[in-house]
Amino acid sequence: MSKLKSDMKSCKDVFNAFLVTLATYAGIFEFPVIQPTDRVPNRLIPFSKAVGSKDFDQWVHFYEFDYLFERVWRDPRRYLPILRRFNGVILPDFSVYRDMPLVMQLWNIYRSRAIGFWLQANGVEVIVNVRWGDLRTYRVCCDGAPKGGVIAVGTVGAVRSTEDRLFFAEGLAVVVRRLNPKAIVVYGSAPEEIFDRYREAGIEIVQFASETSCAHKEVA
Repeated sequence: MSKLKSDMKSCKDVFNAFLVTLATYAGIFEFPVIQPTDRVPNRLIPFSKAVGSKDFDQWVHFYEFDYLFERVWRDPRRYLPILRRFNGVILPDFSVYRDMPLVMQLWNIYRSRAIGFWLQANGVEVIVNVRWGDLRTYRVCCDGAPKGGVIAVGTVGAVRSTEDRLFFAEGLAVVVRRLNPKAIVVYGSAPEEIFDRYREAGIEIVQFASETSCAHKEVA
């Protein structure tokens, strides 16, 4: 075993194992555990704009195309000083589609949690982004996410069709039941038929319009 460890020291860390060196894990797939926060964002800025912004009184989010923030996974140390300047970070929203193989859905959930644990360990305030795909991910997507705190979800592209809304609503119900959040940050629309039941249950729903929606309003 000592020889194996010695050999590994000279290997490139292609899986970013350093992110979870001190992590504890939850669930059968061992997602890193994130500690809860009760802080709610005042404003949001997408990562692709945050890297060049001088307005740090806001939270960074990753509700945009994966290729715009994949670099954070490839080289997280490079972006830590930038992310530290902001009020906090909503964890990366790596794509989790229902037609993806399950292993890819799980990998993308893991990557978000791993980055989240590392950011938190380095003093960054974080909110877990909870993303699910098909029904097999409903329960496991909560593993490692904190209970009783603030969580975030994205609805852009997730509530378009009747089928999409059904999967989203079913998954959200499981998430709320398991995590019992005090607040849910919603990036995108927050349809009343999905979210009103949680408002009535005393959960604070904090909704932020998407960049696309805001751009359309400005044009109009």
